[in-house]
Amino acid sequence: MPKHIGIVACSPEGSALCYRDIFRYAAQRLGDHGHPVVTLHNLPLERYVAAVLKDDWHTVGALLASSAKVLAGAGAEFCIVPDNLMQHGVHLAEHESAVPWLTMTDLVSEAVVADKRRMVGLIGTKMVTYGSTYQTHLGLKGVQVLVPDPEEAEQIDAIIFRELLYGVSRPESTKVVIRVIERLGTLGCEGVILASTEIPLIVTPDCCPLPLYDSTQLLAEGAVRCAMGERPIQAAR
Repeated sequence: MPKHIGIVACSPEGSALCYRDIFRYAAQRLGDHGHPVVTLHNLPLERYVAAVLKDDWHTVGALLASSAKVLAGAGAEFCIVPDNLMQHGVHLAEHESAVPWLTMTDLVSEAVVADKRRMVGLIGTKMVTYGSTYQTHLGLKGVQVLVPDPEEAEQIDAIIFRELLYGVSRPESTKVVIRVIERLGTLGCEGVILASTEIPLIVTPDCCPLPLYDSTQLLAEGAVRCAMGERPIQAAR
């Protein structure tokens, strides 16, 4: 039997996309039978956002650990959190968690390195764009990360927080993000990381001028591989 997957939900849209992608990938790999059990638990997104705005990562870790406890009680054997920014809090949650965690930062970095990329673009909220969520992981592997300029970052941040978090996808917003990706391509980027779990609502491989590293999809696929025993996962600390 596949391992039971626990989803710690932050953004409703991003978590819903990840849940969907888990079963789409499971269907591709397993057909109609043998899919993993998935349990989802959320605490209000506003509590996470309030903690992040105060740079209070210990509270973020405590929120993640609280959901992980509920999921472990429901039978989950490992946890994922489909939110790029909250990956910073996972290590703070690990020592309080009865089950291990699988992080999207590891999965995205592995995919970029496997493709032998030397320079990639990054699309996400300003906190992710100008933080160390991916820059550190990839920098240590010799991969340079380029980000939008400040005006572009403001536009993308507004699209995520004012539209995508509420499930609103506008063609005009797709054009804005694609223009940014095109510019990153002219600077030498060989691919682009969609470092927002909601961005796939408006940016897909069909419309993107660069190869995509969709953090939501990669997390979902990694979770299925872990559930099937194809990928080891570290035990909780």
